[in-house]
Parts: sequence; C-alpha cells; structure tokens
Amino acid sequence: MPATAFSATIALAVLSLPLAAIAIPDPAADVPRAETVAVAPGTIAFPAPGEFLRDGHRTAGPVEARDVAPFQIMRYQVTREEYGRCVAAGACAPERGAGPPDAPVTGVSFLDASAYAGWYSRVTGETWRLPSALEAAAAAAERFVGDATVADDPSNPAARWLRVYREEAGTARAPDPVPKPRGHYGANSLGVADFGGNVWEWSTTCYRRITVDADGRPVHTTENCGVRVIEGLHRSYMTDFIRDPKSGGCAVGTPPDNLGFRMVREAAGFPPVAWIKRRIAGLTA
Repeated sequence: MPATAFSATIALAVLSLPLAAIAIPDPAADVPRAETVAVAPGTIAFPAPGEFLRDGHRTAGPVEARDVAPFQIMRYQVTREEYGRCVAAGACAPERGAGPPDAPVTGVSFLDASAYAGWYSRVTGETWRLPSALEAAAAAAERFVGDATVADDPSNPAARWLRVYREEAGTARAPDPVPKPRGHYGANSLGVADFGGNVWEWSTTCYRRITVDADGRPVHTTENCGVRVIEGLHRSYMTDFIRDPKSGGCAVGTPPDNLGFRMVREAAGFPPVAWIKRRIAGLTA
C-alpha cells in the first residue's frame, strides 16, 4: 500500500475511535483532578461591576438580569499543596501566603493564578481558566454580595452617612490573615465551598469606570484590564500583579484579607488538530 494511502487509512481509523481511546496523554498522571460543581444555566440578578459616576459623583451601578451558560467550577479553592506542584515544575512563581497545605493558596496575583491555569491545563489535557465575575456570582449563589457601596447623593447628607455606615459595618472587621483549611466555611446551596470566607477570588472581569446620564444610561466607559474584579465577602478591584491586597489595589472598604482563586473547566471537545497530526505521524513512523 502506498505511504499516502496508508497514512489516510490510519487517519480515518484514529478519527473513528471514541474520544476516550485517543485521550491526550497526561504528562503528570500524579496530579489529582479537581472536584467540580455543575452550575446550571439560568438568569441571575447581577450588580454590574465597576465605578459608576453621575454628575461627577459616585452612584450605584445597575442590577442587571444576566443569562448564565452552564459551566463546571472547582468545589474548593486551589490549595497551597496544589499550587506548590506548579511551583516545583517551574511554571508558577512562589506564593506569598501562609497556612497548612490544605488551606487555599494566597499571596498570588492574577498573573500567578493565570499561570497556574495554563500549567494545570497542560498537565491534565483539559482546559481550565479563571471565572468571570458573572460566573463567580452564579457559583456563589446565596453567598454572593457584590459591591458594598450604595448611591452617594451629595444633596442628601443622610444618604451619604448611610453609605459610609454600610461600607464600614459590612467590611470593618478584625483582619483574618491566615487562610482556614479547606471546607472551614462550609458549602453553599450548590455545593461550592468556602466562598465569602477570608479568601477573595480573582476573576477575569476587567475594571470599568462608567459615566451615566440623569436617566442612568452609560455615556462613556473606560475599561482597565490591568485591574480585575475580585469577589468574596464583598467585591473589590485589584491590580493584576498585586499579591498582598493590603499593599495596593482599589479595594472597597477594608482591604480583603487574602487573594486566592478557583477555576472553571471548559467543556471537553474534540482533540486539537495539531495533536491528531502528531499522533498520526507517530503511528506511521
């Protein structure tokens, strides 16, 4: 049989195999697979993230009805032990957090978390990424809080006092810098654990500054992807290279205690064409 015909036959045979039979080889079989929770599709009331300005004064952002596509998210935040494997592989920068091995990893920036997602995707042959703020809100379910601020009406001193009171009452608490072990804060109604504890979670959503007119319609938007939305006990905004939230960023009220993360797993798809070509080349060599 000519070589070209043989290659074509092999290609057809490979393409006809079940996906499980041609799974991408796992270069790190000892890396445990993260437990995930399925978040069903639906519509949620989502407080739009960002800073909203009207007549030069801060105002509350809109609460929007947003559709959420189904997705899988880690039941727990990534732990120090799990992140340490990426550091040992030379693919992640060392963390700057503390706590036992099974505590959420902290002292990690958005850039660190993104590097871990890339490494974990490579070693598992799956696609993992950080969630958007909308996905974080959907996964948090009844534990979601959003922004701690309310409208700031300069003509109403009582409203201004109420805003300050709510911010301080909701976020002024004793610092809790040491992350608690996995599962310490329990699970929400979906089974997602520890959301809203003393570890805030990075999202991929960029910070926006929106100027609105008298009717609340946006008239100008500035987006800054050097700052990302973080969700937790309250929503904050943090510069992407910050590891210690108390050292900088755009935190609302009391700075978050810690920065950590959990990831979303993309739905499995057909193996990449480049991998199929390599597989065929290996079979015909």
